[in-house]
Amino acid sequence: MTTLENKREIRMAELRAVPEEGKMIVEGYAVVFDTPATHYGFTEIIDRGAFIGTDMKDVPMRYNHNDSWLILARSRNGSLQMIVDEKGLFIRAELIDTQTNRDVYKSIQAGLLDKMSFAFTVSKAEWNYDTDTRRVLQIEKLFDVSVVDTPFYDTTSIFARAALDELESGKRALEIEKLKVKAKS
Repeated sequence: MTTLENKREIRMAELRAVPEEGKMIVEGYAVVFDTPATHYGFTEIIDRGAFIGTDMKDVPMRYNHNDSWLILARSRNGSLQMIVDEKGLFIRAELIDTQTNRDVYKSIQAGLLDKMSFAFTVSKAEWNYDTDTRRVLQIEKLFDVSVVDTPFYDTTSIFARAALDELESGKRALEIEKLKVKAKS
């Protein structure tokens, strides 16, 4: 295996919109660890420890990594929170009330936008040329997280809180109905 360094890259993940007390809250995973994604002729895996020591001081949340759009949220002002957990990089963002943010939020609620991406540089990676697989061991800098149309990593997600609550409520109702049917049998 060989080590590769320092090239800005973009990868995808999942997101959801989460209405809370009249606020526009979105949350999801911008990065999911140890999950292979194959594109452009190679497979990539983000290692569980890849964010240890990563520069995440001022990370904006964008739409499709586009600098010409207004920033949706930002870690510097606290409107974007990022937590590295066992699954990956979880984000929670409170969008301010602008037309652009309302459009993005409604698209997330409707399921038109449901994935995320992240732009980063790699400081350490291992390549297995036999399988054309790269394992990213250390991410040097996280440049942004973005709501995207087309993800590199299909396991990412974003949801609106209300849609998530409805889904969970529906699952619970279905489980209750199954238990009722089972009890009658």
